[in-house]
Amino acid sequence: MSKTRVAILGLAIGSAVLAAVMAKGVIGRKPTVVKEEVSTVETVGVLVATKNVQMGEKLVAGTVDWVKWPKAMISEQMITDQEDPDARQKLEQARARLAIFQGEPVMDKKLVLPNETGFMSAILPKGYRAISVRISEETGAGGFILPNDRVDVILTRKLDDANSTDKLIASETVLTNVRVLAIDQTYRPAKEGEEENVVVAKKTATLELDPRQSEVMAMAETAGNLALALRSIAENGDKGLDDGGPKLAEKYLNGGGGGRDFTIIKYGIEKKLTNAQ
Repeated sequence: MSKTRVAILGLAIGSAVLAAVMAKGVIGRKPTVVKEEVSTVETVGVLVATKNVQMGEKLVAGTVDWVKWPKAMISEQMITDQEDPDARQKLEQARARLAIFQGEPVMDKKLVLPNETGFMSAILPKGYRAISVRISEETGAGGFILPNDRVDVILTRKLDDANSTDKLIASETVLTNVRVLAIDQTYRPAKEGEEENVVVAKKTATLELDPRQSEVMAMAETAGNLALALRSIAENGDKGLDDGGPKLAEKYLNGGGGGRDFTIIKYGIEKKLTNAQ
């Protein structure tokens, strides 16, 4: 036998042995088992806001959707698909009584339905009244005032000069830290053929005041021109703008109507002025 044939035979035998060894290793190897953990937590579909919903805004289609929620964490106020599977469609005409944030479960207490009490009376806290006042773009912070903002109410009126027939203009703050309920909006049920429950009314602001403050506001509106001054959200530091609620100027407390005299020094001459009533 030639050397070449011996070499080829040896190479063939070696290859066969190597293949056998490799095959034995693969066949004998235990398959890798991937364990997939299956959640055993029972869930329920909960109606959740898919975007931020402002106070008074309608829950139109796409505003809310069902999200799986651990059953152990379901509260009585949450709306579930087990108890009310058609809730998403039913609530498309509802409005938010309070702001609802994206990802927050929708609760009945935060909603006003069309067949329930009027929206404005529903959002008013006990002991407060909603009163509308005339404003313009110039007297309403250039249109930047929105519902839930806090404002100061400034009265501008003419004063009689006790020493002449001239009139002078004076401004004073009547109320501070007043919550705005609505701007350029009035709410009523939709008429036949209408889809919306909101009617736009130009140049009005609806404010949240207690009965005494409402009386002063009505008086001030007849006495002169009112302007709303927007307050900073950081006005009261960590306490927020809600701290303390609206406050009357000291002169209007205890039934005061602001009928007092003013002394103005103009060009070095003192003049006593009386509020025009």
